[in-house]
Amino acid sequence: MFEIRIICDPAEKDRVSEALAAAFTTGPARRHPTRDGQRTRLYLTADHRPEPEPWPTPEEAYVLAPSIISEIGWTARAAADRPFFDALNREFWLRKAALLDRIALSDDADSVTSDATDLATRAAQRLMELDDTAVASDPRQYVRQQYAHWAKNQ
Repeated sequence: MFEIRIICDPAEKDRVSEALAAAFTTGPARRHPTRDGQRTRLYLTADHRPEPEPWPTPEEAYVLAPSIISEIGWTARAAADRPFFDALNREFWLRKAALLDRIALSDDADSVTSDATDLATRAAQRLMELDDTAVASDPRQYVRQQYAHWAKNQ
């Protein structure tokens, strides 16, 4: 952890604080005028962002997954057992997104790759919305990471 002091124009203080927060994990900015009153001093406690976990490969993520046919059956039963308006739980969206990702990855999906890829990406984005997360990478990688964690804890 370290302290950052910035002296800037008062009109720049929000932009500078936002830029530092994007680069580091920061606490709230403490603001004080400079002695001459013309500029602003910003003091922020900051820390380096932790290195993100490496994304698992599809093979690593789905090593414990049941067959695609089995997952299609589970997903269809889970969807059919709930009323249309009922919000399905996280497990459903995780397993559905993982299933669609696996289909998009399969060699058999070559003829429908763009459709399968699009569906897999949309399901992954739905899971991210449900988890209220923003990942700065491919949403399907997020699904693989989350599925690997989930599968190991089952």
